[in-house]
Amino acid sequence: MLTVNKLEKVMELEATLREQYQGQLDEKDAEIGQLSKEKTTLEARVEELQATIATQLETISELSGKASDTKAVEQRNRELHNRSENLKEEVATAKSRVKTLQKNLADERQELAALKKYDPERMKKNLDANKKKLAEKSKAADLLQKSVKQAKAENSRLEQKIKELEAKQSEEIENPSFEEKPEEAAA
Repeated sequence: MLTVNKLEKVMELEATLREQYQGQLDEKDAEIGQLSKEKTTLEARVEELQATIATQLETISELSGKASDTKAVEQRNRELHNRSENLKEEVATAKSRVKTLQKNLADERQELAALKKYDPERMKKNLDANKKKLAEKSKAADLLQKSVKQAKAENSRLEQKIKELEAKQSEEIENPSFEEKPEEAAA
């Protein structure tokens, strides 16, 4: 009977202890559940970060492969810039020639007016010759105007290409994440 009494006391003690500590046990179980969820979330985050690192390593390897392409683009930019400068000089020369031809045309017109004033008979004879000269100079001026327009169009097209290439290059330069990663990988 003693054992039954002891067993009853132990059971009463267990029930009392359960009543006292059941709230704490429930809190600890909830905390353990929450920590398990946090651990799962952290493990998923670690996997995400590892995938991001793998992607960045792949990008770094691609960028290091493209370094020679960047050098080629820079060389092409320099060549296009030089060509653009040469075309600008040609356009300036063509403009000065057009101005000279326009001045010559004005001089010829004044000469024609003077000839009409002073010698109408001789002017009639020279009129055809002057008209031919004027037509030739007009044709030459038209040809020069066309060449100036073509040079301007090509110059603007080349300048647009240069701007696009510079914008692309500055975009690559301004993106610090791509440039810093190869240095970090080397270190």
